[in-house]
Amino acid sequence: MDKFSNHIRNILHGFFLTIGTTIAEPSTILPLIVNHFGGSSMLVGFFAALLRGGAVVVQLFAAFQAQSYKLMLPYMRRVFFIRFLAWFFIGVAIVVFGEDSPNLTLFCIGLGLFLFSFSAGFGAIYFKDIIAKIFSHKFRGKTMAYRQFFSGAGGLLSGALAGWIIHTFQAPYSYGYLFIISSFIMGLGYISFGTIDEPIKEDVNKRENSFKTFLHNSWLTLKADKDLQIQLKTFFLAYAYLIALPFIILDAQTKIDLDGVAIGSFITTQMVGAMLSNFLWGRLSGKGKNRLTANLSIMMQIVAILMAFVASNIYQYALIFFLIGAALDGNRIASGNLILSIAPAQKRPTYVAIQINIISFGLFFSILGGAILHFFSYTVLYSVASAMLFLSLYYSFKLKD
Repeated sequence: MDKFSNHIRNILHGFFLTIGTTIAEPSTILPLIVNHFGGSSMLVGFFAALLRGGAVVVQLFAAFQAQSYKLMLPYMRRVFFIRFLAWFFIGVAIVVFGEDSPNLTLFCIGLGLFLFSFSAGFGAIYFKDIIAKIFSHKFRGKTMAYRQFFSGAGGLLSGALAGWIIHTFQAPYSYGYLFIISSFIMGLGYISFGTIDEPIKEDVNKRENSFKTFLHNSWLTLKADKDLQIQLKTFFLAYAYLIALPFIILDAQTKIDLDGVAIGSFITTQMVGAMLSNFLWGRLSGKGKNRLTANLSIMMQIVAILMAFVASNIYQYALIFFLIGAALDGNRIASGNLILSIAPAQKRPTYVAIQINIISFGLFFSILGGAILHFFSYTVLYSVASAMLFLSLYYSFKLKD
């Protein structure tokens, strides 16, 4: 446990994966791609939800299957291969079909995003269990903070790369090149984690006779664990920032000149926020202060959304993305560590699946945001997001470290 080689491979996975996925950041580039091909605000919200939320429908089934696995890595490698192909497919579809067939292009983007995210439903269960097996509770916070710090560094490189490609090549080819290049960079991260040294898990659950029985037992587990219920309420509502985030860049587009350099700078600023914040999150997590991490992260989200009401220049929008970057990494560390700390080893896949599956429905908040913007205004959009985040903050003070 706590092998240095596994620590390095975990960091490299996060570093290369972030470079790849930041290319289609749902808060910056993805809305611009969808908008370029004539997609509405509701489609922007749907695609943002698809990228992050396609995994929701399979995670409980993945946990049902995985609870009896002694090794997760062989299954994790299959997930990596599917995700690589899905990302590469999106880039090829944009280059081949492009503006000649915009509807077909949007369909291919949606299909690729669904396959990429759907496969992650299995990967999330395997990843959490592997991390719990190879790192101790105290070291886990440290390695994840390092992972997120270097992921932020990867995001900086990704922002610079994305800005240069968008500035150099004409759309939509620039968007296609972004996906194709990033799929191979992402593959380096998959190779890193795919070679990790995973010990055999001896303490495994006997799988239930049917998935229906598993769902019933999961429901009983949720009803009996009050701490788990509080966590679900907190982190589900914390996703309310997605009601507004995919549309902030579109709002900014109406107020300031958004060229490739500006877009790249927003991505870079968001990653800088993620990088620098991990010094704080790692220190707090190392001391077992995951509740405080959640409190501060949600407060940052609230400040960012409130700033969106009045932002009118590039510096104010840059600060918004900086705060969002910092807050997202804090939430990720807090929710990940808290669920592993309360979950019994035998039921770890079940606990992880319950939390991820339920709070991940918050990933579809961007669809709600698209509908609000379609029928109302940015003021209503930001108001709804802020109100729900304040409720999340209320529940976060009831979390137990």
